[in-house]
Amino acid sequence: MIMNKIIEHWHRYIQTLDPKILDVLLDDEVVFYSPVVYSPQKGKFLTTLYLLAASKVLSNNFKYVKEIVGENQCMLEFECEIDGKYVNGVDIITINNHNKITEFKVMVRPLKGVNAIHKEMARMLGEMKPK
Repeated sequence: MIMNKIIEHWHRYIQTLDPKILDVLLDDEVVFYSPVVYSPQKGKFLTTLYLLAASKVLSNNFKYVKEIVGENQCMLEFECEIDGKYVNGVDIITINNHNKITEFKVMVRPLKGVNAIHKEMARMLGEMKPK
């Protein structure tokens, strides 16, 4: 099943944080939905920027605890900790017929976790954006 290969590559990215893996996985027109930004982030460049930042922000004790896999969509539930606050969330990933990720949606709970992510993502993105 193709989706399983995509998930394998995604797990490899999470382990290595190698941006070259994102370049292979993401469609040029991918859309990223953040739990802390109102508008969707469109395109490979912005999605890569957000995923790189999120991967660093969420890296403390990060682990996937459940996976639900369909033909062209999957849901990966994760847990981690940010500033001593428990974070639980899901990555919802959709692929197209070319086996590229076209949509990446992140949903997070509880509110203290969302607030911690918001604070750290703003800091991280501020550091990553070209000046």
